[in-house]
Amino acid sequence: MKTQKLTLNQAIAGYLLNLEARHLSPHTISDYTNTLRKFVAHFGNPQIAGITAAHITEFLAAQEVSNKTLSNYHSTLSAFWTWLQRQGLASENIVRMLDRPKPEKRHIVPLEEHEIKALLRVLSKSKAYARPGKRTCAHSLPNSERNLALILFFLDNGARVSEVSNIRVGQLDEKNQRVYVIGKGAKERFLPYSARTGQVIWRYLTQRPDLHPDDYLFVTQQGRQMSSRLIHQTLEDLGARAGVEKVHPHRLRHTFAVSYLRAGGDIFTLQMILGHENLDMVRHYSKLAQMDIKRVHRRASPVEFFKL
Repeated sequence: MKTQKLTLNQAIAGYLLNLEARHLSPHTISDYTNTLRKFVAHFGNPQIAGITAAHITEFLAAQEVSNKTLSNYHSTLSAFWTWLQRQGLASENIVRMLDRPKPEKRHIVPLEEHEIKALLRVLSKSKAYARPGKRTCAHSLPNSERNLALILFFLDNGARVSEVSNIRVGQLDEKNQRVYVIGKGAKERFLPYSARTGQVIWRYLTQRPDLHPDDYLFVTQQGRQMSSRLIHQTLEDLGARAGVEKVHPHRLRHTFAVSYLRAGGDIFTLQMILGHENLDMVRHYSKLAQMDIKRVHRRASPVEFFKL
């Protein structure tokens, strides 16, 4: 194959094989694949040699997405062209000629204690409803033990939704109350969980006969893996029933991080638990925790409380 005639689809096929060979997580490969497919859908299948920085600019400008997603598209295309360059299939990384879009600074609002308790109250029973000629009643809901374990696990260690979705029973270390996960960038780490969460997970697993180490920890009623999307939907539905807005895995991750620091945890241990490469995001959580301390102090200080 002559380099000059290499098409975009051919190059992408080779790149995806490279990602598989590097044993990147299925979630990461899926993200890369989706971005590259969007690029193909926009331009068709031109030769790699004919694609310029102007094409990258045109593609990014045409996407009606958030700045964070746009930034991810830029990163994926840049990684793709870096690979092309290393393979001698491109003379330069044309994506680096463009500034990477800056993600919006999202306001982190952790769940409050009363909101968490409201979520836990709606796990086992539906909303009350009335039937013609009968008293108001509610029916029992399936998966209440699973959903309790799911919420407590997120709140106990701030795991990413993709990590939780992919946990298998054999990854649990019940004796040491921790679970082995493969996180972002295929990096391995152990996530701790409390004795209370361990007890709830144990109770949930007793409802599933004939368990095997390769079985997924969190499954549907049919015994299939709970996908990241289904976990999102499950938490969103629970939030709607409880009257709590914006309940999603990442908000539970934020809640764990801020609560951990409020309770005296240190930023270095938090970084290890969350799986962050650097302390930037962890310092952001720390600022939020400090703001909370100041707010509580203003309300509870004897000088203020007694109006001295």
